[in-house]
Amino acid sequence: MKKVLLSTIACATLALAANSDYKYEITPLIGGVVTEGNLDLDRNYANAGLSLGFNQFDSFIDQVELGFLRSIEDVDYKDGSRSDTGITRIFTNLVKEYPLTADASLYTLVGAGVEIFDNENAGNENGLFGNYGAGIKYKIADELSLKFDVRHLIEIDHGDNNLLYTLGFSVPFGEVAKAAPVVETPAPVVETPAPVAAPKDTDGDGVIDNLDECPDTMKGAKVDTVGCMTLINLNINFDTDKSVIKDSYNSRIAEFAKMMKANPKLKASIEAHTDSVGSNAYNQKLSERRAASTVKALTDLGVDSTKIKAVGYGETRPVATNATVEGRAENRRVEAVMVK
Repeated sequence: MKKVLLSTIACATLALAANSDYKYEITPLIGGVVTEGNLDLDRNYANAGLSLGFNQFDSFIDQVELGFLRSIEDVDYKDGSRSDTGITRIFTNLVKEYPLTADASLYTLVGAGVEIFDNENAGNENGLFGNYGAGIKYKIADELSLKFDVRHLIEIDHGDNNLLYTLGFSVPFGEVAKAAPVVETPAPVVETPAPVAAPKDTDGDGVIDNLDECPDTMKGAKVDTVGCMTLINLNINFDTDKSVIKDSYNSRIAEFAKMMKANPKLKASIEAHTDSVGSNAYNQKLSERRAASTVKALTDLGVDSTKIKAVGYGETRPVATNATVEGRAENRRVEAVMVK
């Protein structure tokens, strides 16, 4: 049994990984049990097992945990019978997290389960238990977190007490599908009655060419009445709690940099925003880092640093609801606001 448990833990740790919002979390566990003195069992023995977490996105509860723990070595009875036993516990818990920093959080749990003795003796019998506990979770990498908790188990029939402590490495999987990128539809082209040909709008910004003072506007940009750009979404969608720009957004940034260099009079305020996960103060600093990352990317492409400035607004200007994964993804954005 010991070899089976350790093999399960090793395989589960290597099997799954992701780096965004996830549906599930698997956690190999190892730890120990401190038993109540009247149980006639070893006071301390080692445990190992596995838990599977089902993440809840629109609920007060953050996760539903299903799992099991099994004694690694035989547990001796101390009643003079010279017998021993193995103990298996299967449990279900409701888990609530409380963020401390970008990488660390506290969590509490409460639930119930069943404990099974290979050899019932000295009043130790198969039965139900309730449990509660608390722990800390620390993010080591995007795909791995360290978890440590302490759980108090109370056997329902006799009120026997056990104190469990577990150490685990949680691996998320089942990435939640992200919302499709928002594409702004250009305003309809103004047509004149036949036989006069419809006026052209070469750059598709909704302002006809003979009134457009700013030709070659970037697609999707908002413009004023004379066709000059006022705001452009750079479509940089950051991962939660990240300020690093992914390579997939380089073409959009390069297009904006090219336009800025081709128009010496243009100036822009690079404004970054976050979702509502985390504190207001932390999100403000995060948005400032995101704006600074974008400005650096533009200056690296040759844009004059005097023509752009970085501004962070934190979570104060959402464009979508923060109650859903898709809405939070839209709110983690960077926009260029043109300055006259």
